[in-house]
Amino acid sequence: MENCLDKTDRQILRLLQNNGRIHNAELADKVQLSPATCHRRVQRLFDEGYISSVRATVNASRVGLGMVVLVGVVLERTANSFPAFEAAMAEQPAVLDCYLVAGDFDYFLKIRVKDMEGFDQFHADVLSTLPHVRQTRTFFVLRAVADAREYAF
Repeated sequence: MENCLDKTDRQILRLLQNNGRIHNAELADKVQLSPATCHRRVQRLFDEGYISSVRATVNASRVGLGMVVLVGVVLERTANSFPAFEAAMAEQPAVLDCYLVAGDFDYFLKIRVKDMEGFDQFHADVLSTLPHVRQTRTFFVLRAVADAREYAF
């Protein structure tokens, strides 16, 4: 599917990654297309699944969610442990990302909470109550060096 993207499509994607609110006329000007042609291309990128959504990036600290915590999780090996864990994580608003990984852990979670007390509450109410969780290792993020970067393609 990637071969269907030409230079202009890639340029459109890069510009939209940087500013999802860019007006079609400005986008068209930057990629040297007519506004109608540019609009059709953007619509095609949506229709073909190259663009899955457009959303605002909220400043987490400004809305009271200043702490990022990464948690490595090891599960018991039972028939239902992985699906049950994934279903539970999908319901947790504090869990921004949940990745099934290879290596020492089964999952890595990226959690966003207000502060240490907020994580303590999340740990007590969620992580420590889940069945099938055998071990967790917690990493408190001191500073984001590269966070939600744009894709380079």
